[in-house]
Amino acid sequence: MVLNTTRRRTAGLIIFSFLLIGFMCMSIVYGYTDTSWKTAIEAFTNPNGSNEHIIIETVRLPRALIAAAVGASLAIAGALMQALTKNPLASPGLFGINAGAGFFIVLFVSIFHVSSLQLFTWLAFLGAALASLIVFIIGSIGREGMTPLKLTLAGAAVAALFSSLTQGLLVANETALEQVLFWLAGSVSGRKLEMLVPVIPYLLIGWIASFAFARKVNVLTMGDDVAKGLGQRTELVKLGITLIVVLLAGGAVAVAGPIGFIGIVVPHLARALVGIDHRWLLPYCGLLGGILLIAADIAARYIIMPQEVPVGVMTAFIGTPFFIYIARRGILAK
Repeated sequence: MVLNTTRRRTAGLIIFSFLLIGFMCMSIVYGYTDTSWKTAIEAFTNPNGSNEHIIIETVRLPRALIAAAVGASLAIAGALMQALTKNPLASPGLFGINAGAGFFIVLFVSIFHVSSLQLFTWLAFLGAALASLIVFIIGSIGREGMTPLKLTLAGAAVAALFSSLTQGLLVANETALEQVLFWLAGSVSGRKLEMLVPVIPYLLIGWIASFAFARKVNVLTMGDDVAKGLGQRTELVKLGITLIVVLLAGGAVAVAGPIGFIGIVVPHLARALVGIDHRWLLPYCGLLGGILLIAADIAARYIIMPQEVPVGVMTAFIGTPFFIYIARRGILAK
């Protein structure tokens, strides 16, 4: 049921904000090491250096913050991608962001024997930005300029290219495979706050810019001809959306690896709640994306305890049936 009034939409934002905080608290409390809510509170109000307090402060708190930031960024980037390409199945991976980030990490691990997770962050960001730039250039070539179809095809081609190069490097270097396998699966486990801090300014810029572009995105979704008729400089708007997606998805992938389906599933859930107005859709995507990824991360801790399933696997379990449903609905609608 779509929330039609401003009052209901505002109430929904407040409710989901509290839900996000609640899931973050659950992420801090629950896990392999048995802790309680009282222990978690004491870890911040009266830390005593115990093992439980150290785990809460240095492992679980950064993990909750990273999951919230990454989930929000991927969901907002997915909504923008779907608006830009007019494709309900579009996600940040469409720009080759995941493939470009993975290729750069595997390349530097294979050739320069890089093993630092902090350095992985910047390598992934660089690879994601380069892949997106190539897609944008290829998708803009020609008399018609950048079109949704050309952008989609360019993204698929670049993603396939980088994925093939990555697989080739991994086949030739088994040591590199062992080092990057967990990152390539997508995870927020083992990530430290030091990995999020350098990236958070880019994510903040992306969040603020996305909300500033919301009205322009609404106009763009009406079609290029209508948008131009209303005086919008569509090419600049598309470029701006592309840069925002690079900041959000590139930063998210740099920290947590390629986590799929958040960017596909969440925008559809948000539209079911508030419709297609991006002034409301994007904030809802941010909150729902953070909630979904934290929930998936909590579930990942208990599936094969004491081992953990990479959260990217959990989001795939959630997202694959939804992806099939959306794809079949789109086919049947035609």
